[in-house]
Amino acid sequence: MSPRTIRRHRKVAKSLRLGFIFLAPTMMVCGQTSTANHDGNAKKDGDSCYVRQVKSLPGSHDFAADFIEVFASDPSPGSRNRNLVWGLTADLSDEIPAEERALYISKSVNSGEMWTQVARVDSRYFDARIDEGLRNGLSVAPGGAEFVITTQKGAFQIFPQAKSSDAVVRYIAGPRVSHDRPLISITKKEGDVVRAAAAKITADGRRLIVGYGYFDMNPQIFSYHKGRDGSWVRDGPLAQLPTDLDILSMQWDKPGKARPDSLYVGTGDQVYRLDLHTMKWTLVRGVEPDSAIHMINTVAGLHLAACWGIYEPVSPDAVARVTHAEFVYHRDEDETGPNIRAYGIEVDPARPRHQVVTALTGVYTSSDGGQNWRRLNDLPEGEYRTAHFNPDGTVIVSGMPGTFLANPFSSGCGPHLRTRD
Repeated sequence: MSPRTIRRHRKVAKSLRLGFIFLAPTMMVCGQTSTANHDGNAKKDGDSCYVRQVKSLPGSHDFAADFIEVFASDPSPGSRNRNLVWGLTADLSDEIPAEERALYISKSVNSGEMWTQVARVDSRYFDARIDEGLRNGLSVAPGGAEFVITTQKGAFQIFPQAKSSDAVVRYIAGPRVSHDRPLISITKKEGDVVRAAAAKITADGRRLIVGYGYFDMNPQIFSYHKGRDGSWVRDGPLAQLPTDLDILSMQWDKPGKARPDSLYVGTGDQVYRLDLHTMKWTLVRGVEPDSAIHMINTVAGLHLAACWGIYEPVSPDAVARVTHAEFVYHRDEDETGPNIRAYGIEVDPARPRHQVVTALTGVYTSSDGGQNWRRLNDLPEGEYRTAHFNPDGTVIVSGMPGTFLANPFSSGCGPHLRTRD
């Protein structure tokens, strides 16, 4: 992103100041209306408003170890347990010896209340020195019998075992650094595996798409099919992307369909749609220049989380940036504006007007399809990256401060007066 663009995006709307007491209709103070039981947890029902921390994830619980990088659900529409969700965490603190660092796949069968370790992936399969813990991918096969993760050392197929540390890990063949050196310096040498980024398995579990690339100005997308022995067999690269910037995100146009019609790909500057029948790329209109597309969501249309803002759907090939929203940037300040650095945007499949955005400055919710936004103020200050809607409308949110359960759309949550210190 150019310095000019960064300066432009950092400008914010004028502050609203009303003496010592101010009314913040875009703020949510959930704790003031929650009902607690004896162990300190909020009573979970449709009317209670709460935010509480999850403490059952595996690992050391050192810095960022409780940050769920990626949530994944069973892609099959016929999944029996609607409350089942998987998450990928990275235990990479400098306080942990290098050989003991690990990635963990965990699952929750009760909407994120408790998590059980499914597989431990040790340090042989990633490189903690290069951006691990922020850009790893996770995709789950129907039924949760296997997973695909992506790291700096490529893409891997994970088969859980009775003991999570005994998980079987298979390398998925991908591209390697070529003899021709990239235009800018990277930490890899000729013959090394190219970093794998986003990965998507179709709803029938028969096809896999993996995006590759790491600042080498040569993003590639490979297609795979399921072999007789259950491994992923490489078909070859898809049509070359019409950009030389990294792949940051991918999503099917219809995630629950066995044979999607299109694949959306977000890069370091724009988003593109690949027609899987014609294998032709289309540039999605409406995305501003230099917009890193951190996440793509296709529930009820194309939604994007990007730098610096969010985009709502117009058509399959067009979006509109939200410019009217006044996101409250910090809990105890009046500074507002539409220019948030958004990392994720989630849309409730059962209630498409409910949306959650995770961003550098916090978590924001909308109950009217992105027209108005509230800040989830009871979360600790910090950078939040991911979120997941449970079937009952509650939300799991995660970031550097940890992972939390919230019920921001309940009738008990609403605007409140706050007293300025």
